[in-house]
Amino acid sequence: MSQPTSGDANRQNLQGLVSGLDTSIAATLNQALGGEDISVEQAVQLFSTTGPEFNAVQWVADYLRKVTVGDVVSFVVNRNVNFTNVCIKRCGFCAFSRDFREEEGYFLPVEEIVRRAKEAWDYGATEVCIQAGLPPQMEGNLYITLCKAIKDELPDIHIHGFSPEEVLYGSIRSQCTIKEYLQGLKSAGVGSLPGTSAEILDQELRDHISPGRIRVDQWTEVITTAHELGIPTTSTVMFGHIETNEQIAKHIGLIRDIQIKTGGITEFVPLSFVNSEAPMFLKGLVEGVRSGPTGMDVIKVHAIARIMLNNWIPNIQASWVKEGSRMSQLLLNAGVNDLGGT
Repeated sequence: MSQPTSGDANRQNLQGLVSGLDTSIAATLNQALGGEDISVEQAVQLFSTTGPEFNAVQWVADYLRKVTVGDVVSFVVNRNVNFTNVCIKRCGFCAFSRDFREEEGYFLPVEEIVRRAKEAWDYGATEVCIQAGLPPQMEGNLYITLCKAIKDELPDIHIHGFSPEEVLYGSIRSQCTIKEYLQGLKSAGVGSLPGTSAEILDQELRDHISPGRIRVDQWTEVITTAHELGIPTTSTVMFGHIETNEQIAKHIGLIRDIQIKTGGITEFVPLSFVNSEAPMFLKGLVEGVRSGPTGMDVIKVHAIARIMLNNWIPNIQASWVKEGSRMSQLLLNAGVNDLGGT
């Protein structure tokens, strides 16, 4: 008779601990430990956990992380280049954007963007991340021009650039389809897209906190078309404002559905809402906005993301810039295996 492996023993120990919890929570966590996907409804239940049940959610997420990707924490050496803060949108959560008439508005020339990428490469960066505001009257091929200029100077650098919102804007300004614009970006050297501008993929909520922002169906079209063309993407969620646990769970469920169909998502990155300069918080533009997530909220979102996505997206990333080094250490014991860029 074969002896159980250490992984089997750990799973059996966890199942034993879980069995003493609330019946429905125990059933959900044992289902995850058995390698099965849990439903959105089950995830909503996990979001309501406190005490021992909350601890068990972390333990299960940590176990799934360990058996799926091991104990190595990954990161990339990169530089973010936000080439303009001028933006036509007025998202209630954004403290970054400025109107083109404001003194604080800026727009970096192409040569300065290339210089910053070159400087990063010389310091050892292997990736440059390019995202920015949506400037009025933008030349449609600007993003493509930027990629070509960077690749001409640094052919081996990875360009992680242009959110679905930017891809949509570029296609509109170029009067072409999303697919045609993505093909242009790929030919120009884009290596992957950030799955930002997602916030919460619930249209009613989006209309409330960021009217005029890219719609859920448009975001999905950009992401799935990129995958179709062989361009991988990340995926994100922004939480801690006015969203509900059900909306977060449905968001993660939609990300999972996309991944099952396309397989093009490299990682999932929860992003805490930062209230300090967000207009919808400071100016009271949206009623009932929270001042960001609690520590328990942060741990739950990362842990439940691991439990929901483990069979499909191996990498759960903590945004250490938002969460800080101490919280990020805790998250490495709650399903996280990646710390993004340095």
